[in-house]
Amino acid sequence: MKDWAMKAPAERDTTTINDAIYAGVRRFLAPLRRAPWWLKVTLLYVAARLVSTAILLGAAWHAEESPWGGRQPDYLTFIDRWDAGWYERIFDGGYPTTIPRNDDGTAQPNQWAFYPLFPLLARALSGLTGLGWPAAGAIVATAAGLAAALMIYKLFRNFATPRTALWGVAFFAMFPVSPVLQVPYAESLGIFLLAAALHLLIKGRYWAASPTVLLLSLSRPAGVPFAAVVLVHLLLRWSHRKREPFPARELAGGSVLLFVSVVSAFVWMLIAWWLTGERSAYTDTETAWRGTGLVLFKPWFDAGVELAGPLWGPVLPVLLVVLAALYLNSRAVRRIGLELRIWCAMYLLYLLAVLHPQSSTFRMLLPLFPLALAAAFISTSRAYRWSVLVMFTLLQIVWVVWLWQFAAISTGQAWPP
Repeated sequence: MKDWAMKAPAERDTTTINDAIYAGVRRFLAPLRRAPWWLKVTLLYVAARLVSTAILLGAAWHAEESPWGGRQPDYLTFIDRWDAGWYERIFDGGYPTTIPRNDDGTAQPNQWAFYPLFPLLARALSGLTGLGWPAAGAIVATAAGLAAALMIYKLFRNFATPRTALWGVAFFAMFPVSPVLQVPYAESLGIFLLAAALHLLIKGRYWAASPTVLLLSLSRPAGVPFAAVVLVHLLLRWSHRKREPFPARELAGGSVLLFVSVVSAFVWMLIAWWLTGERSAYTDTETAWRGTGLVLFKPWFDAGVELAGPLWGPVLPVLLVVLAALYLNSRAVRRIGLELRIWCAMYLLYLLAVLHPQSSTFRMLLPLFPLALAAAFISTSRAYRWSVLVMFTLLQIVWVVWLWQFAAISTGQAWPP
């Protein structure tokens, strides 16, 4: 009481107003505290997508003419860019029966680099509603993003309290590249299927995981690292079978899942081979954008040399691996569970082996979403967690304005998101 009396009148008034606002917000949000988890996740996801929509609309307002439309395009035109255009070709006419090639025999960019499940779902929605590609693709992507958020919450609840799991979902939904969850890309669908497959694996529901993994491998190229996760998971269960029983039925289901995972890792390559008659149809197409053949790990060392020169350049990928290993062994990351840590490690190794580092690399990091839960584990402080969301929002603006905008560079190309 004495401290209150010593405050200046203006300061007392400000304190009273702040307390009233805080109390009002708490009363307004009180019903949400008792709401079911799926409603909380849905509202969180919708709020995140509204923020991203505002950012995309702001960027569209300042957009110049591009290969996809004129100045200041509308929302659906603006998000129908880059890879969305390739999915639109699949939506309209499927895949070519032969690989288009240059005079020197190298493959030209074509639809075989893009997996079929997402455009097929958009095609199905179009058949039911009569919607064209831009709307159908955006709806499927956004709905799949919501399904991913719900599934990620269920996955995170294996390791965290409801509150921390919800914060992990919030970090995922507001991640700097999260606008891709609502544009006609396959990322949101792939994340949903990946989260579902990881959840089923952790729960030991191997029979249900098998078709999920097959669908995952027809949506995004994640089959190879996932098969590695399944193998490590089963080896650990087998080695611990004396302490934790590994019944014959579960062993059989796990063996089937491992077989399906390995086959699924190569299923799209096999389909491309079968339908084109060319054994290297998929790999030739994938490397068409980089202009060179596939040599494992080499592109990262080449990028290091370009950034830091021939002396220190080769050290950069090694330093990246060391930093990643240290982080994956940190206290916060260890709390997300062994399977999720193995997934992150295997996926990073996969990217290091096959990815040509370029502007799309940021988007390729989205399957590392389990690290969003690790970020929530770092601190329970509201100041820390809200600061992360603010930082992610600002970085969303950077990502959209920098990469989603079309700007031709000196080589005559552009930076794709």
